[in-house]
Amino acid sequence: MSAHLTTSWRSFLVLFGCLQQVLSIQTSICQLGNNSSHAGRCLCAADILSCTGLGLEEIPVDMPGFVVTLDLSHNRLLQLRQGSFEGLYRLQTLRLTHNQLTTVQPGTFDNSSGVLLRHLDLSSNKLQALEFHYFQDLPGLEELLLFNNQMLRVESGALAGLGSLRRVYLSHNQLTDFPFFSIQDHRHPHLAILDLSSNHLHMLPLENISSLPSRLQQGLYLHSNQLVCDCATYGMFRLWEERGFASVTDFRKDHICQVNGMHQGTVRFFQYDGYFQRCNLTAPLREQQSSVAVCAGKAALLHCSPNLTGKSITFFWVTPNQEYVAPPGKKGSMKMFANGSLEIMATRAEDSGIYWCMASETDHRRNRTHEVNVTVMSHDSCEPHDSFNTGFTTLLGCVVSLILVLMYLYMTPCRCSPCNKAAQPATSNVAGPESAQSSILSPTPPATTEGPGRKVSTNKHVVFLEPIKEQKNGRLRVGVGEGHVGPGLLLEPEQHPKPDTPLMLP
Repeated sequence: MSAHLTTSWRSFLVLFGCLQQVLSIQTSICQLGNNSSHAGRCLCAADILSCTGLGLEEIPVDMPGFVVTLDLSHNRLLQLRQGSFEGLYRLQTLRLTHNQLTTVQPGTFDNSSGVLLRHLDLSSNKLQALEFHYFQDLPGLEELLLFNNQMLRVESGALAGLGSLRRVYLSHNQLTDFPFFSIQDHRHPHLAILDLSSNHLHMLPLENISSLPSRLQQGLYLHSNQLVCDCATYGMFRLWEERGFASVTDFRKDHICQVNGMHQGTVRFFQYDGYFQRCNLTAPLREQQSSVAVCAGKAALLHCSPNLTGKSITFFWVTPNQEYVAPPGKKGSMKMFANGSLEIMATRAEDSGIYWCMASETDHRRNRTHEVNVTVMSHDSCEPHDSFNTGFTTLLGCVVSLILVLMYLYMTPCRCSPCNKAAQPATSNVAGPESAQSSILSPTPPATTEGPGRKVSTNKHVVFLEPIKEQKNGRLRVGVGEGHVGPGLLLEPEQHPKPDTPLMLP
């Protein structure tokens, strides 16, 4: 007993020592710089550092370099200075929401994890402009939250260096326009959400918006703005509604416009159609070629529709393999025409993918992009064949089978008195093929059971018997059951995730 107690005390002392060492290490991690009296109250757990609600006026110094998630929200930060996050080489998530930030100085993210930083939250601050130098050191940024600020303008190059960007939230600001032309090229191939709702946008550059990739048009949120009522804007929203874009279908009541620019005359696009009856919507927005399907070995012609007018317009294409194709094209495989169209001479399976067309106008320094999804089908898919409706055939087979079963049960041909007199001898114990089949045809159950587990019922029912097998001597016998397949599994419908939606303020 004494030896057992000694071992238990030793284990307790070792555990207590380890716990004390961990606590001392954790305390040393949380000791930050002394630039604020509140800095020492930051909480840290593993690779997360939280300094929320401490009244900080400056970014703490000497933060641990292994921090992956840094939360500085709900403080009094006024600006982000050069090198504010120096030494944080593993930083991936940075939250600065609910501060007093008015500017982001150049070099703010120098010597930090610019490539690794994925999520940046600057919402609910006092930023008045989105300048081009704010995020130039963050090529790996995927999500940028800037809603609920005081922004009046967005510079054309503000998002230029963010090639990994997927979602941008700029709602609840004071923007009167947005440089759509700056996000049309292939420098933002992953951008799928652009939330510009609840701003002061008046006129939309429909020509630039129609040139955006279809993926981005689906995620372009423009509701709750001060748009001027015009037929072109109405036609674009109607087209998006027909395509089922969530940016329109989820916010139908919030798409409003003003009659002649007067705030008093507010009209809802999708509820008061009478105002837009005078609009000619036979061709509201020119459809651009977005997908092409071609059989292998055939030629495919891709049209470039940049919506540009001018005398000096140049074209080039980018293939799915990131190869640039300029006039006159690639000898033997691709050919380019003067209007920018691209012809693939003999398509192959490896030619499938997204093709990007770039059109540049040198006079006004404008450029447009357009994408075409090419699908090369195999020879078997291209061969003509009769359509085969599997569902209808299966239903028809089930109905025919049911009719045959009912006829089989209720229209037994042998109901005359001579048949009833022919009775099987009750002393026979050997089950031959005749006895097996007579048990199926007989409308009444046999007088005796044929084996354990078989229930005798007085009602008519369909019996599933074991298959009849052949013996070695040529006689037939009833095979022993090898298991019974029960009813099929009832599968629940597949759960589809909802698409991303813009952030809504409480």
